[in-house]
Amino acid sequence: MTEKVLKPFTIDFDLITGHSETKNSTKRPLSKMKGMYADDVAFESAVQNDDQLVYEFYELDLPETPGNLLFGTSIVYPGKVGDEYFMTKGHFHTILDTGEVYYCLSGYGAMLMENPEGDWDIQYFSPGKGVYVPPRYAHRSINLGNDPLVTFFTFRADAGHDYGTIETKGYRKLVVERDGKPEIIDNPKWKE
Repeated sequence: MTEKVLKPFTIDFDLITGHSETKNSTKRPLSKMKGMYADDVAFESAVQNDDQLVYEFYELDLPETPGNLLFGTSIVYPGKVGDEYFMTKGHFHTILDTGEVYYCLSGYGAMLMENPEGDWDIQYFSPGKGVYVPPRYAHRSINLGNDPLVTFFTFRADAGHDYGTIETKGYRKLVVERDGKPEIIDNPKWKE
């Protein structure tokens, strides 16, 4: 078996709308976010009422081997569950010492980050602004605006994704709307 050798290439497709045969796409309706929001009653009501699409992402289908970079776009739609904004599930990388870069193409939002030691940070997105997620940090994109939050991302191709830790423990902090503005609060459901 010979290893596929990548040569320089130009990408001639639309990652945002998924008009490519060389991409992977994932769509997350609200029902696939069970346990991610603090208000279980508001969550169940929103799922029963209208199982909205919360986010989706597209990435180029490249070998997940050392030396390659994976990249793509994510779209987080506007909305809330109770007073908590729509967000991605969030993840650590399987190779924990992996950083990631996000660049905002449109919309307004935030990147919530935390490491296993309990340090956390939040950085804000607006068009043309990039956010660096340091190694060892779980990260989740949050839409704080009225339009889709669209970001470009890239990270080392062999890094993998660990969603299980977030599904089990949650994040230490939540971003909720208070008096029409985002506010960061402690997550009452976070498990040590």
